[in-house]
Amino acid sequence: MTRTLSIQGLCLTHQQRTLVEQLDLTLKAGEVHALVGASGSGKSLSCLGILDLLPPGVHSQGGTLRLDGHVVQPAQLRGREAALVLQNPRSAFNPVRSLRQHAQETLRSRGLRGVHADQLILDTLNEVGLNDGPRVLDSFAFQLSGGMLQRFMIALALLADSHFLLADEPTSDLDVVAQARFLDLLERLVAERNLGVLLITHDMGVVARCADQVSVMAHGRIVEQADVHTLFNTPQSEEARTLLAAHHALTLETCTP
Repeated sequence: MTRTLSIQGLCLTHQQRTLVEQLDLTLKAGEVHALVGASGSGKSLSCLGILDLLPPGVHSQGGTLRLDGHVVQPAQLRGREAALVLQNPRSAFNPVRSLRQHAQETLRSRGLRGVHADQLILDTLNEVGLNDGPRVLDSFAFQLSGGMLQRFMIALALLADSHFLLADEPTSDLDVVAQARFLDLLERLVAERNLGVLLITHDMGVVARCADQVSVMAHGRIVEQADVHTLFNTPQSEEARTLLAAHHALTLETCTP
């Protein structure tokens, strides 16, 4: 059976204003589900809302999480079944702790320590393309590039044995070479590890390359959901047509996935 993570009826508010209204999404193992939309549409906030990591003043007014059909709480998912990769990965790390300490802490939560844990960390770093493991582990977050930190965040997700990855604009702060390498890694892990990925992005080129399913968001609501081929060939919503038109204008290509 294909593993699934679904959110139904997520509503997020700030004071009297509704920021996200009745969000419904389903992630499947082995697939990338892209959540796209213009800046301010509610994409990143929805991602944080799924794991109940909302900024101060923003509150959830409803929403049901189901893992393989069973109702769960966000705390049961965070750092376990689901892991988060942020747009600015540097903000996710304690600046006074080495990356080795971050990795060891992740494995301790699974009851893994000692020589076996140390070897698992090195093997996982190699898997995500961080081949100079000892140097990386002895470093602090400020000593590594954004691309390396993105990879390390994915390594932490693998060390936690997470089955779902929520990636919030993971390529927007990377140069084109680092972006391509990150997407190569993501596609490989989806295929080899059977990860289910929620990919938050406004880059339709990334969507064309990686996504299986796409949800289009506007003004806090999902206005269209379709598989990637259908969305690119026959978009139904004005928001999807606008995003695709902007992408075609920038790339000067039709870019049918």
